Amino acid sequence: MAGTSAGIVAGLTAAAVGTVGFLAYQASATVPAGLGDKPRASASLLAKAPRDRRNPTALPAVSGSGERVVYSVDDDRVWLVGEHNQVVRTFKVKPGRVDPYPGAYVVTSRSHAVTGTDGVPVEHVVRFTSVDDVAIGFSAAVNPDLTPAPDPAVRTGGIRETRTDGQAMWMFGTIGVPVVVVR
Repeated sequence: MAGTSAGIVAGLTAAAVGTVGFLAYQASATVPAGLGDKPRASASLLAKAPRDRRNPTALPAVSGSGERVVYSVDDDRVWLVGEHNQVVRTFKVKPGRVDPYPGAYVVTSRSHAVTGTDGVPVEHVVRFTSVDDVAIGFSAAVNPDLTPAPDPAVRTGGIRETRTDGQAMWMFGTIGVPVVVVR
């Protein structure tokens, strides 16, 4: 009887793995054109974006145009930019251990609430790329007071915001919204 149970479990496991693989293939096959592409990096994005020295929170001049999210890797700052290049909101963030490359991306997926790669429950996750199989995106810790110190051995791509800023990003950063990463 024990051999039969083990065989049934093995069969169910194989069927589950096959189903997950099929669903993953199906999901990747239905990604709209351009969403899964590598970033387009112009020479202006690869260099340190010029800043207004009198106003360090000013939008970097070489961050594109139109509605977009702008993220400065060097300044750990995000700008939510609406129509006519008007900054709707800007805020500081705490990056993960893996930075996105400078370039132009789009929001590719979102999750209301998940557990981050560091084991911390997060909400309002807005993803836009991956680097070496590490997902990169914005998120807010559900309970920042209980967040442990980062483990230097864990490669994380979560760019952490406050819960208030995370809510603003969630409302702004819908699927397909451009994300521009600058130095």
